[in-house]
Order: sequence, then structure tokens, then C-alpha cells
Amino acid sequence: MVLEYLDVDLSKYVDSCPKYSVDPRLVKMYLHQILCGVAYFHDHGVVHRDLKLENVLVDRKANVVKVADFGLARGYAASGQRYTPNVGTRCYRAPEVLINADAYTTFDVWSIGCIFAEMVNREPLFKGKSEIDVLLCIFKMMGTPNEDTLPGVTSISFIDSTFPTKDLETAVPDLDEHGLDLLRKMLCVDPHERITAKDALKHEYFNDIRGDCLAGSLELLKF
Repeated sequence: MVLEYLDVDLSKYVDSCPKYSVDPRLVKMYLHQILCGVAYFHDHGVVHRDLKLENVLVDRKANVVKVADFGLARGYAASGQRYTPNVGTRCYRAPEVLINADAYTTFDVWSIGCIFAEMVNREPLFKGKSEIDVLLCIFKMMGTPNEDTLPGVTSISFIDSTFPTKDLETAVPDLDEHGLDLLRKMLCVDPHERITAKDALKHEYFNDIRGDCLAGSLELLKF
């Protein structure tokens, strides 16, 4: 795939923003555009598998973002087909991938949730030096799952304690009520209960920018 030249990715853009975070309205617009792109991939049977700030390019003049770097993208696994769990940057990996699941469909949405929180906080939500570190960060924030919510988790030998669910407001204090609700649904540990990209686009968090989102979508179609 070939994209027009854009001089900055979302990571560099966030680092360059003054104060403590990206403008809240831009966060909504950028998040909506990322979800639009990923919903399109998913509708066509493709999972990106490497969503992170560095793989989202920013057109600062038009306030448009574009998902890039499809080197790890694959079609959804057919019945019986196995995919490697060793994909994506560690702090953006969904828990089912970190415990070595070989099939996944909402992994991308978890990654977008991590991007969402990072745009607001200006640092990764789940930092860790290893897969185990990241899993522990997730469980300490989202609560320790069981076999019903995350099949295979009880086979992990390092889990010797149960963590209660914390309020995401303590981790992402600058998000409003609707933003926190959407983030919770994107960071649902149970992959089967996690919101889809298409449903996330309908969330009331975006209600006040519907017109701007439509304009942004039309700008994307020009390419």
C-alpha cells in the first residue's frame, strides 16, 4: 500500500502537544477516524494486528489521521487455522494474545483503546518490560479474569493472587463519563464481550462531533 507523505505520526504529534494532553476534541476526531478505518478492515475480513501511535499518520493541516503499516495484517483465521500470538507492540497487545491465544478478532479494538488512553495521558496505559509485566498491569487495573472471561488464564503459573477491578477514572482522570464508558468497553478483558469497532463508532462519546467526523470521512475518501 502507498500513502501520501505525512510528516508526523501520532506518537510524535502527541509528544509535540503543549500542556498535558491532546486537545479533547481532536482526541475524539482522531479516535473516530481510527475506528472508521479499522471497522472497514474488519468488514473486509482483515485484522491489522499492530495498531499503535507510531502506525497512525497525522495530517495536521486537515486534522486527518490515517492507519498505516500493514506488514502484520492478516485475513481472519479460517476454521482450524493458527496464527502466531507474537504480534504487535507489547503494551498494545490484548490479554488473550499475551496468554498465547492463536485466534483473535477484537485484538485491534483493545489496541485502539490503549491508543485512546495514551492520547489523553501522553504515556502508555499498560507498561511492562515483558508479556508477564503487561498482563499484571492489565489485571491490576481491569481485575483478574477467570476461565469464563479469558479461557486459558488459569494455566498461567505466575497468577497467584486475585486483583479487584479498579475504576479507570483513576488511571485516565481527564476523560469525561462517556469517554470512560467507551474506554471500558474497548478494554474489556473478555474478547467476546469487547465492543466492536463498528459499534464503538455509534457510542455517545462521539455525539457532539458527528458533523466534524463526517467531514473528516469525506476528506479520507478523497485519497
